[in-house]
Amino acid sequence: MMWIRNGYVMDPKSGMEGKRDLLIEDGKIIKITECMGKHAGECAATDEDRAMGEGTMASQGSAGSGRTEAGEVREIDAEGLIVAPGLVDVHVHFREPGFTYKEDIQTGGRAAAKGGFTTVVLMANTKPANDNAETLAEVLEKARQTGINVLSCVNVTKGMKGEEIVPMEELAKAGAVGFTDDGVPILKEELVREAMKRAKAIGLPVSFHEEDPKFIENNGVNRGKASEYYGIGGSSRDAEITLSARDIEIAKETGADIDIQHISTKEAVELVRKARAAGYANVHAEATPHHFTLTEEAAIKYGTNAKMNPPLREEADRLAIIKGLQDGTIEMIATDHAPHSAEEKARPITQAPSGIIGLETSLALGITELVDKGHLSMMELLERMSTGPARVYHLNAGYLAEGGPADLILIDKEAEMIPGNYASKASNTPFTGWKLRGRVKMTICSGKIAWEDEA
Repeated sequence: MMWIRNGYVMDPKSGMEGKRDLLIEDGKIIKITECMGKHAGECAATDEDRAMGEGTMASQGSAGSGRTEAGEVREIDAEGLIVAPGLVDVHVHFREPGFTYKEDIQTGGRAAAKGGFTTVVLMANTKPANDNAETLAEVLEKARQTGINVLSCVNVTKGMKGEEIVPMEELAKAGAVGFTDDGVPILKEELVREAMKRAKAIGLPVSFHEEDPKFIENNGVNRGKASEYYGIGGSSRDAEITLSARDIEIAKETGADIDIQHISTKEAVELVRKARAAGYANVHAEATPHHFTLTEEAAIKYGTNAKMNPPLREEADRLAIIKGLQDGTIEMIATDHAPHSAEEKARPITQAPSGIIGLETSLALGITELVDKGHLSMMELLERMSTGPARVYHLNAGYLAEGGPADLILIDKEAEMIPGNYASKASNTPFTGWKLRGRVKMTICSGKIAWEDEA
């Protein structure tokens, strides 16, 4: 049993905000009571609540325990901290099976917990590809050992070859929470249409990596100032715009829930906005912290540590993404956590792999770049990082309520956070050493502490 007292609770789903105490037992939140910031026994709880959550326990500082009639209780003083739903990231790469020198499910899980995430959804571009029940079962078994909720998508097409649809119904029954060939665009329109029809019948989302290769020469940097600097072709914005437009139209036709992944262009944002304004609530999009923070200038400054697919684009695109987050066009912030080894990232710009890590910097970048600069309120940021992603992927996560899962985080919004000393195996990010604001002090998943800040 755990008693979290004196925290400032923010729940985007219900709109609940203010000083509260939370009582947790058996992985659930069993009571939320108003608190005026005093000792737990002096809050607005009933005698029965006190017997359950405090009893004769004396205050023992920031964290302590005492015996009550209900058994052992850990008391956590959250004075000065935000108590929020555990963050939800529906786009991460933990590289297992096949590429565990970059990351594995256990190290990825620790990085997620350190970043405040209690639920993450794995992408399926592994080796072998996660396109069958056996690989999915292997991944989910290892996921259960992480201490957080690690879920997984499976591929849309077998081997990510874009030719044959996987047994979607079978894989949904085996535990898949969505379908994606992330990392590879699906070019055959009729195959996309059939996949959406089947996903609609199952009730799971399909997520799309929208980069048409016919508009790309040397991917990872924007066609413009960055590509000119490196003397390469780069990625045209049309690569994203064309496939996004196609898939949005098919989604309108089929009614399937789709996710335009890691959106990077102002034109694609506008396509999503118009679809949603026309009543197509099944069209969704996600934005990464690096796309709302950086432009192609970073690819010049940081080299391969700012190389990703789709690439960082222009300032107008960055501002359009922020606007999309503001007005709800973009419902999700997702990291696209993509670890690579230092040796790989040390290669020349045309040979190094694309992608950066993001789980341990995402919340602080959101606070620093969006909240502190007045683009989003803290409640809105939490919604885009918890309730929104959970809603799109139909997950029982991203909210705080009596009877709901005890998945939550304690945040010191004012504390300095300087990225480095990562829990991930990898360190490929341009954000190392940046001075950010917002530290995760504790991550609790299923009523158990998954990570605690020692600082």
